[in-house]
Amino acid sequence: MPRAIWKGSISFGLVHVPVSLYPGEKRDELRLSMLDAQDFAPVGYKRINKNTGEEVPSERIVRGYEYEKGEYVVLTGEDLKRANVEATQTVEIVDFVDAGKIALTYYDRPYYLEPQKRGEKAYALLRETLKRTGKVGIAKVVLHTREHLAALVPQGDLLLLDLLRYQDEIRPAEALKLPRGDVQELGISDKELAMAQTLVESMVDEWHPEKYRDEYRDDVLKLVDEKLAAGQTHVIETAPAEAPRRAEVIDLMTQLKRSVEQRQAQRKVAADDGGPRPARRPPRPRRATAAKDGEDRPRP
Repeated sequence: MPRAIWKGSISFGLVHVPVSLYPGEKRDELRLSMLDAQDFAPVGYKRINKNTGEEVPSERIVRGYEYEKGEYVVLTGEDLKRANVEATQTVEIVDFVDAGKIALTYYDRPYYLEPQKRGEKAYALLRETLKRTGKVGIAKVVLHTREHLAALVPQGDLLLLDLLRYQDEIRPAEALKLPRGDVQELGISDKELAMAQTLVESMVDEWHPEKYRDEYRDDVLKLVDEKLAAGQTHVIETAPAEAPRRAEVIDLMTQLKRSVEQRQAQRKVAADDGGPRPARRPPRPRRATAAKDGEDRPRP
């Protein structure tokens, strides 16, 4: 577990629970360096003084608020804390809401909360109360000089603090051209709906997050290994682009039936093997009309 990034307390009513905050996500991103194609030297990001053009070392960088064009008030880390000590040291619960009422678009980033010494009982009390009532706490917390909205969620023995997006940070979806109306108006038959439900039921499984992997990252690293093995460390190649697939005209019902049959066959093989079934990519759906040039190309 990494070091705690924040220490303070959860506040609800007059109850305070001393806690430590830990990041709940571990990013394992595929990092590709920018290189100069002429000599393959790294092209880095530099902090440049806009007046002198010189690089500024990180220890010399301070924060400032521009109150007029080109005029700043310098603020240190201690200044930012002193502005509102309670806000920077408290997860303040302002409401309790039904757990299922928060749309998924609001959830942003998870953090773990661990009770500090003498806070175990109050921590457990809050956790069990949330479980029994089916509620989550809506709280405010200041992290990295910004006040965040957050949801305090019980998860097993853990209290999870999930940062939320504010309403004005979410783009409205009303402008999207979506298929609206009931199924009859959209031309969906009862047979198609029943077959689609059969397909969903055939794909129902227990949630085992460990079986899902970033397959694209694995494929890129495999390509890196192949280039290393071939000694292609400083070679720029332009691989031929995969031709776009020409779609056949196949009706939706036929696609659903084929999908159900394929899934049933996979389940039978897995049952015969007696082992866990890894996550599989679903077959790429075919378009109902022929694809135009440039469509259905794999993402770079």
